[in-house]
Amino acid sequence: MEILIEDRQDRYTIAHEEIKKKAKTILNALECHDGELSILIVDDLEIARLNKTYLGRSGPTNVIAFSMREGPFGQINPNLMGDVVISPDTAAREAQDAGISVESRLDQLLIHGILHLFGFDHEKTSEQAKAMRMKEEQLLKLLRDFELRD
Repeated sequence: MEILIEDRQDRYTIAHEEIKKKAKTILNALECHDGELSILIVDDLEIARLNKTYLGRSGPTNVIAFSMREGPFGQINPNLMGDVVISPDTAAREAQDAGISVESRLDQLLIHGILHLFGFDHEKTSEQAKAMRMKEEQLLKLLRDFELRD
């Protein structure tokens, strides 16, 4: 299993090795033991640019997932999951609004982005949104249990 992290922002200190451990835990729980994943940490300006360019949406967002398992070349390397792009700027605002730590919000976004790479989509139907929320809660509990054992 290979997890690559690129941090293109300098406002927040991101524990790269900790994120790798969490991503591996998530992928193992999803029975993707040989998955390859890239995680990109960017500021709001960069994620807003990506959001506009690839999704046609204005402004920053918290997480964007780019699946490498879809499209005409999706089966070339089935272990290559794709990219999860996270903005800690947006995550910090959302964490403050929710009364949780930035780390907890980043965990939620990492799970959310990875689930998108597995085909979960909360925007199509309410049933799919519910299934995604339930899986997010299950994986978040798994991460918390894993942290308690460390």
